[in-house]
Amino acid sequence: MRTKLLFFYALICVVAGSYGQTRMLGRVSAEELQQKRHLKDTSAAAAVVFKKGLTTFKVGTDSKWYVYTEVQERIKIYKKEGYGYANKQVPYYNNEGAGEKVVFENAFTYNLVDGKIEKTKLNKEGEFKEKFNENWDIKKIVMPAVKEGSVVEYQYTIVSPFITDLRDWDFQYSIPADFVTYQINIPSHLVYNQIITGSTTINKESAVASSLNGDYAETKLTYTVKDILAIKEEKYVNNIKNYISSLKFELVAASNKLGSKSFAQNWNDVAKNIYEDTDFGRQLNLKSYFEEELGPVLKGAVDKDEKMKTVFDFVRQRMVWNEKNGYLCRDGVKTAFKNKAGNVAEINLMLTAMLRYAGLDANPVLVSTRNNGIAPFPSRTAFNYVIAAVKTPDKTIFLDATDKNAEPDIIPFRAINWVGRIIRADESSEEVELMPKFKSRENSMVMAELNKEGVLSGKIRKQYQGYNAFEFKGDYGGFTKEKRIENIEKKYDGIELGDYSVVYPADFSKPVTEDYSFSHSNMVEAIGDRLYFAPLLFLAMNDNPFKLEKRQYPIDFIYPFQWKYVVSIKVPEGYVVESLPKSATITMEEQIGTFKYDIVDNDRQLQLMALFDINYANIPESYYDNLKGFFNEVIKKQTEKIVLKKS
Repeated sequence: MRTKLLFFYALICVVAGSYGQTRMLGRVSAEELQQKRHLKDTSAAAAVVFKKGLTTFKVGTDSKWYVYTEVQERIKIYKKEGYGYANKQVPYYNNEGAGEKVVFENAFTYNLVDGKIEKTKLNKEGEFKEKFNENWDIKKIVMPAVKEGSVVEYQYTIVSPFITDLRDWDFQYSIPADFVTYQINIPSHLVYNQIITGSTTINKESAVASSLNGDYAETKLTYTVKDILAIKEEKYVNNIKNYISSLKFELVAASNKLGSKSFAQNWNDVAKNIYEDTDFGRQLNLKSYFEEELGPVLKGAVDKDEKMKTVFDFVRQRMVWNEKNGYLCRDGVKTAFKNKAGNVAEINLMLTAMLRYAGLDANPVLVSTRNNGIAPFPSRTAFNYVIAAVKTPDKTIFLDATDKNAEPDIIPFRAINWVGRIIRADESSEEVELMPKFKSRENSMVMAELNKEGVLSGKIRKQYQGYNAFEFKGDYGGFTKEKRIENIEKKYDGIELGDYSVVYPADFSKPVTEDYSFSHSNMVEAIGDRLYFAPLLFLAMNDNPFKLEKRQYPIDFIYPFQWKYVVSIKVPEGYVVESLPKSATITMEEQIGTFKYDIVDNDRQLQLMALFDINYANIPESYYDNLKGFFNEVIKKQTEKIVLKKS
């Protein structure tokens, strides 16, 4: 251990500008513990003081190569909200005891007590292992004696036999980082591509030297960055890890005395390799297991569109997803069909085979789920999901029968992740865009009456179509009537509901319709002989979801949408309209978003129609300031008041 620490010291011993000390474990100063807030991000609940990594390659006693990654990290805690950053968890592959190993050491918490530095060591009770899934475990530590002002530090080592899949190294986190460095010593017989993601400028240095035992040459790559801004997550983001500053590796080639082997692939190579797997391509050719049951169901279907819907409904209603992802079958489509349950691959490869049986041009589409992120280079591990696609003369329709609320071209959000790769029966493949282009709609119709006491009462009908209907069914489909009423009353503070009903049509092309009566006593402000209220009532948008000064990643709405409001409000006897908000149209550049607002007084009946449109599923971060400004203008307009005056 002493050798390791000395090596780290020689490698990256530098002076910390904010603390005036070396960045080494065990050297925590009183000045550091006294610091009340981060110097460059005063809102930070915690910060990474330093993080250092070193990856080396060693030959084990079994004559195989292993990857050793040693990490040292120090965290400063400023606020109670930052206590969670004092703990650490490291996932590692562990299939029946074979795979990677993780070891923590030198883990301490430092506090300043009565002017003296108090050092508390992590005990055995604070370190434990959890099973994440059948292949992955998580090693966790929970640091002791953590409070505001604490400094925690630890070291851990990951030993891995997987030289083809090196771990990513992140330089950016949800808290600011003062100093992050990473070195990798790559033996001369291995060649890796390095890919840096994110917007942070990272300094890179390269040198060639002999290994510690002098047996081979190494390329030593060192990456260093200082004063890294926290990446702050706000609403409408895909997977934040897609956008952080990170270093990724791709094994290109390996050589030995017998020759060399290329690992370089393109996406076509990956797709072809997957298709040829017996747990993928062969499953698409099986049909005897479903012919007897599917044949009679298809007899009534005339055109291709009807056949597609019939097959999709047959699979969706029959099969139950076991919550397992993957593009390869585990038990096979025949067993899954018999058991009426299976993983993603079994259900959607079965669906694809049945669509082909019905005479449709259907093929599987490899997908990386939103949680899985986006791979920067071709790899089988880039994908973890598969859906079906049917090509029509006009477009390609995506289908996923794992979700009971899905329908043709309405797939679960987890599968909408930029692009997928369609694989045809001849094993050719191409990239396809998964982001929806069509607009989903939510219509709100309000008939209300205002009395002299300022109480509003009336009825609302809301209709949801497309992804709005899919989302509504996913969120509230399992609710009882009483629970949904409670949910609405909590969402719209001050509202009281009377009658309530919701209709989920068997024909998914028709909208979900929700009706309820209401009364609301907090929507109107009475000042003297005047009443003030916003005509969109409690449906108005009051809070801008976009608050960052600068956003470092795209805005992901998942799907384009329109919210339509038609509101009619009867003015109480004894009052006249003194002023109305002006009708207006607010438009973003390139028609990214529009808001139309039109209001009239029609013989004591106030009538408002408003349309709010977002026309693209995904918007680049370069438009963020304009989008934030657009939402501010819309909120300002939606919350303008009608003024009624006693006559």
